[in-house]
Amino acid sequence: MKVTIFGTGYVGLVTGTCLAEMGNHVVCVDVDATKVARLKSGDIPIYEPGLDPMVIRNHADGRLDFTTDAAPGIDHGQVVFIAVGTPPDEDGSADLKYVVAVANTIGDHIDRYTVVVNKSTVPVGTADRVRAAIAARLQARGVDVPFDVVSNPEFLKEGDAVEDCMRPDRIVVGASSERAVAVLRKLYAPFNRNHDRMVVMDERSAELTKYAANAMLATKISFMNEIANIAEHVGADVELVRQGIGADPRIGYHFIYPGAGYGGSCFPKDVQALARTAHGVGYDARLLDAVEAVNDAQKSRLFALLSKHFDGKLTGLTVAVWGLAFKPNTDDMREAPSRRLMELLWDAGASVRAFDPEAADETRRIYGERDDLVLVERPFDALQGADALVIVTEWKAFRAPDFSRIKSMLGTPVIFDGRNLYDPAQVEEAGIAYYGIGRGRSLAGHAHD
Repeated sequence: MKVTIFGTGYVGLVTGTCLAEMGNHVVCVDVDATKVARLKSGDIPIYEPGLDPMVIRNHADGRLDFTTDAAPGIDHGQVVFIAVGTPPDEDGSADLKYVVAVANTIGDHIDRYTVVVNKSTVPVGTADRVRAAIAARLQARGVDVPFDVVSNPEFLKEGDAVEDCMRPDRIVVGASSERAVAVLRKLYAPFNRNHDRMVVMDERSAELTKYAANAMLATKISFMNEIANIAEHVGADVELVRQGIGADPRIGYHFIYPGAGYGGSCFPKDVQALARTAHGVGYDARLLDAVEAVNDAQKSRLFALLSKHFDGKLTGLTVAVWGLAFKPNTDDMREAPSRRLMELLWDAGASVRAFDPEAADETRRIYGERDDLVLVERPFDALQGADALVIVTEWKAFRAPDFSRIKSMLGTPVIFDGRNLYDPAQVEEAGIAYYGIGRGRSLAGHAHD
């Protein structure tokens, strides 16, 4: 099939590439000429395992192309995806200006039946807004062209996005038109072979499904961080608690890992947007507000532990940081806990030496060159001249380090483990003070409060 995708960000690029991989002819449209030129030359602007070779191969084979020219893009597509950003507005609600701009462009150019697919994460009712925008442009042109608007939210995990796209656990389609559903059934048939993963519903339910899924996962994380903070005060070990509750199949082990708070492009933005949607219709979403508040506080937890260990005297200290991306297998720094930690350390007069396998360039882009930030090429390079080590992202390379080497390199041997990667007793045996998240600090040789 011939497919057009507006937006070559995370969702648009992965979706377009996977559709091309299945034999469709895909044109990705983006207003950023530099990004389009990079993609055409095989320079992929995001890090996602497995994505680069797929983009390069499908572009070389003529199934995947990139352009800044909207008109031929729309002319190409039987199905036109809207996969542009919906950044938070000043009040936290999703800003739909880019989505509406694409809808207007579609309305300016379509001349035959077209299925318009909202792939962006958008508030409930956006399909109606897109439909109205396209209809208004058609009316201004004085033409009557049939079209349908479908909500088809993405459920891609950063770091596993290609796998999630090629082998989805569900394909949610919100549509009021049987004709549009039939088109999407045909488009998604190659992804849907061993059993029917397509869940068809109305547009508003599909829009809410996306927000509900992310809010549910964010809630589990904030809940476990709340339990971790309680464990710390009462002298329990949250890692043992996690195993004890995860064994219950009604709860399960997924997303019950405490840590330094969630980040990324989805959870913070979507929890906030769903709460604002609720408030906008007169409903006080107290649980969502609490999820957001707990997460915001959790991002300062590592700094609080550092400050307590050093009696608030952080000026002049150098802190080694392992992990900058908000999660492993990505270079995404949006809302990353590392950013809060580093900014608090800098405000307190400390310097940072940091290592991340993928996010160094993104860190430089955000913070520029500064005297109190050194980005290094290898994990142990971060420890040179450092007074403490903080684990912020759970990259596999950090899971089994040489603790004797860590002890010998740190000025004051102490690890602040923001992902509970290590056994406190093992770290203490190596002669290193240990702080985790909710490890009942008495277990790590510290009297709990």
